[in-house]
Amino acid sequence: MQQLLDCRRIEDRSTRVDCYDAAAASLDAAERQGEIVVVERERVIEARRAVFGFSLPAFPSSLLGGETEALNEVETSLERASHVAGQGWTFHLADGSVWRQIDTTPLQFRARAGLPIKIRRAAMGSYLLKVADYPAVRAKRQ
Repeated sequence: MQQLLDCRRIEDRSTRVDCYDAAAASLDAAERQGEIVVVERERVIEARRAVFGFSLPAFPSSLLGGETEALNEVETSLERASHVAGQGWTFHLADGSVWRQIDTTPLQFRARAGLPIKIRRAAMGSYLLKVADYPAVRAKRQ
């Protein structure tokens, strides 16, 4: 990519065009060999959303839009939820993710499909899951 950008500084038109042609051929070869991958921003956003809540220490943040564009919150809806006494709630969400309550906050609600869910990053790598207007609970993605 830098080779392509460096071509802009060449004043002679013919030499500049030759430089662009060589840089374009190099980029094309790198893409065909899998050395570089061009991804539309929408696909990057979908990927960031799909892995939200997972701990991926070996996954390069640049593939998810970099640290400056970290996804801090997702909104979706409830498909179903189940409660196990002493273990809390398990939430199955419309986006396909499954989250389990990990704190002891009592959450008394009638689990109905379509209830709005908001999950946001909290302190120390934890997440808060909020169902409609009920209190938020700490949750972990399964």
